[in-house]
Amino acid sequence: MVSTSRPAAAAFLVGGLFLLTSCTGNGDRTSEPAPSETAAAASSLGEPRTVTENLDAPWSVAFHDGTALVSERDSARILELDDAGQAREVGVVRGVAPRGEGGLLGLTVHENYLYAYSTAQDGNRIQRFPITGTPGTLSLGDAETLLDGIPAGSTHNGGRIAFGPDGMLYATVGDAGNRTAAQDRESLSGKILRLTPSGDVPQDNPFPGSPVYSYGHRNPQGLAWAQDGTMYSSEFGQSTWDELNVIEPGGNYGWPEVEGMGDRDEFIDPVQQWQPAEASPSGIAIMDGTLYMANLRGARLHEIPLPEATQSVEHLTDEYGRLRDVTVAPDGSLWVMTNNTDGRGSPSGGDDRLLRFDPAT
Repeated sequence: MVSTSRPAAAAFLVGGLFLLTSCTGNGDRTSEPAPSETAAAASSLGEPRTVTENLDAPWSVAFHDGTALVSERDSARILELDDAGQAREVGVVRGVAPRGEGGLLGLTVHENYLYAYSTAQDGNRIQRFPITGTPGTLSLGDAETLLDGIPAGSTHNGGRIAFGPDGMLYATVGDAGNRTAAQDRESLSGKILRLTPSGDVPQDNPFPGSPVYSYGHRNPQGLAWAQDGTMYSSEFGQSTWDELNVIEPGGNYGWPEVEGMGDRDEFIDPVQQWQPAEASPSGIAIMDGTLYMANLRGARLHEIPLPEATQSVEHLTDEYGRLRDVTVAPDGSLWVMTNNTDGRGSPSGGDDRLLRFDPAT
């Protein structure tokens, strides 16, 4: 165990033409349009309905036996939602020390465990909790810490965790403000990590004895896998380009040497890039051969056809504010989480909320 302590469905093709927003200057910086930007085909998600509202800085949503579990960054609460969207506190993750972008971040469920990525006083950590009870009476057992001492900061904490089709646990880790650490394979900063469900280093990881799966990342916050097993991750750039990357074992994604498409043999370029004003991507999800990407500063949902991933369609632009997470529910609906109460948004009545797009019938 790598630990210093223990603790089909939607087609959504209902007319309506959306075009990819063209790139514009970012502040005093001028730049050419991204090579990956092209007009996309007609598509529409239809109108969303609200699953729940009045959440406090929510960050992630996962499902256990069909029941939605939500993390709140600053309160460190885990909530379960009933069929009417009413929230009930399942538990509070102890030792969370929220600061800036840190706090209780990503969630995922595997078998009868809830896995959580959170910020403590001495760094970020990955823990798991046994889930007991039935919907409406769920509770969490004692925490087991799988990995701790992950560098933390007021910004760039990464924080997304997910299980891949290989049954392994993946986690995105930001550079925590230490740019050079992203290129240091001995550091956990600026990496995507891969662990067994119990927190050990898999024997087939690209760097023997290390949880590092890929490196050269600034602040990756999205993880998803296509049906063919291709792994995708979204990543915040600094001031020029945000990225969607195809993740390869042992791959170097360039930060801080390059941002966006650097066209250098030693680094892997993103498959698509956006200026931060149109993106600032967080969670991603894949459904029916399409990748959906939630964006914070860009306040929109990108729809990206796979496998080429070189086109993009926009939804919800400036309708609900900042978008933190997107996931596919067990019934095939697409859920989108807003994030306007995190200190950087402009909350309106009902914020924050979970929105649901029903699958086409």
